[in-house]
Amino acid sequence: MCECVFMRTTIELPDEMYKAAKIRAVETNVSLKDLVTRGLMRELEEADQVREPQAPYWSSRKLEPTFAHLKKKGKLKGGADSTTLVSEDRSSREDALF
Repeated sequence: MCECVFMRTTIELPDEMYKAAKIRAVETNVSLKDLVTRGLMRELEEADQVREPQAPYWSSRKLEPTFAHLKKKGKLKGGADSTTLVSEDRSSREDALF
C-alpha cells in the first residue's frame, strides 16, 4: 500500500462538469476524489512522455492564390524589405515637411 501524504485542496468546476463527473464516478463505482485523481495522474503521465516535435506554425501557412501565382512567376524575388520601405516613406515625408 502507498504511504502517501495527502493534501487537501479546493478546485472550482463548472456545474455541468461537476454533475457529469459525479455521474461518471457513480457509474464506475469510485469516489469523485478517485476519479479526479486518476484523470490528473493520466494527464501527468502523458506530460512525462517525450512528444514529437511539432512543426512551427509558419511552416504550415500557405500563400494566397494571387501571391502563389506571382511567386511561381518569379515576381516576388529580391524585393525590398518592408522595414526599408517604411523607413524610406517616412524619410520622404519628413523632407516634404521642411
